[in-house]
Amino acid sequence: METIPTTVNPGGGEPWGPPGATVAVIGAGYVGLATAVCLAHRGHRVSCAEVDLGKLALLSQGIPTIVEEGLAELLREGLGSGRLTFTGDPGRAVRSADFVFLCVPTPSRPDGSADVTALEQAARAVGPHLTSSAVVVNKSTVPIGSTALVERLLERDDVSVVSNPEFLREGSAIHDSLHPSRIVVGGDDPNAASRVATLLGCASAPVIITNAPTAEMIKYASNAFLATKLSFVNQVASVCEALGANVADVLRGLGHDRRIGFDYLEPGPGWGGSCLPKDTKALAFMAKEAGFDFSLLEEVIRSNDAHMASIVHKVRVSAGGSLAGRRVGAWGLTFKAGTDDRRGSPALAVLRGVLAEGGTVRAFDPTTVGQDVPELTGPITICDDPYAACEGAEVLVVLTEWEEFRSVDLTKVHDIMAKPRIVDARNLFDPVVLGDLGFGYLGIGRR
Repeated sequence: METIPTTVNPGGGEPWGPPGATVAVIGAGYVGLATAVCLAHRGHRVSCAEVDLGKLALLSQGIPTIVEEGLAELLREGLGSGRLTFTGDPGRAVRSADFVFLCVPTPSRPDGSADVTALEQAARAVGPHLTSSAVVVNKSTVPIGSTALVERLLERDDVSVVSNPEFLREGSAIHDSLHPSRIVVGGDDPNAASRVATLLGCASAPVIITNAPTAEMIKYASNAFLATKLSFVNQVASVCEALGANVADVLRGLGHDRRIGFDYLEPGPGWGGSCLPKDTKALAFMAKEAGFDFSLLEEVIRSNDAHMASIVHKVRVSAGGSLAGRRVGAWGLTFKAGTDDRRGSPALAVLRGVLAEGGTVRAFDPTTVGQDVPELTGPITICDDPYAACEGAEVLVVLTEWEEFRSVDLTKVHDIMAKPRIVDARNLFDPVVLGDLGFGYLGIGRR
């Protein structure tokens, strides 16, 4: 089949397309839910299918299942207007849809490859129920060639399939859906690709229409580059520590170079989340399968694991050289602030290391109050406030950059800790101020 040439719209001009399309969204995770509520907000009729009956019940009542700024308001708006509905039946959701977005999980297999079982199941479930001329949109991050896979599984010559990768930041998914940085659509049918671009486009977003493998690769390349940038920053921070340089000033100097910019120039405990770990592994796997040694990306992954282990080492050093029997306080469990997502969280990786060395943990995160954290096992207590996490602790490790941590009463923290020592893996605090208060302090990339 002949593929269409790449076309680029640089953005600008009037918003595209009147509202009124009928849309189905398969899957109500981060991507699916953000896509569904935002399309309903823009005036389209959206039916969102979700197989998790507990999640389905909550969403149907207007109760968000994830922490995202603006989600609750748009969810209630969509339900109240009647433009947004939820169902447990994918076939019912797509029955009259002009567009069908597949937004299902693609987790990592042990070998690093992406597991597309959910994508295959979704394609088989909706295939018999699609209307003629519908456009099926791969929104999930899927391996190169998955658009062709969905075409085969649908067994429909009268519908088109395109790739439309998402570029949503967790914690800002609603904003990013309404104000996209770019619209990428890939497929063999230029009319179908243009229809999807029109549906999703806005006045300010550049549009790239290309073939499906290229669109799929854009997503993987984007996440691999971001992971590379983060690993580079963390390694620069380690060199700064060794040489007595201040990483904050070094990164400030880097960021003013417009070719580099300030985004993703923050050292931390490592990169994680639901996307970067699985997508970097998947790209490295695909490259290897294609006969290319993507050693740079493999080193990025390895260095991230090593960096998370180095945070455990800092905690161990602060505890006096051994974590056995030591009580460690922890602030933050999610992989970043602004979300309740703990998938691939470096905070959890660090605390697993502490627990593996015999430490006990008291942890606080604003999204886990009154909840268990099943990803961590062993002597761990989930606390309801940041001070409770510090009680009797010999070390406090700061793992997530929640803004509320900046406003804690540090004098109180000092007084309730058994030994006032902080490992600040997010560089939230001023080491001079903490030193004046009597804390021992270890940050990232500064002494």
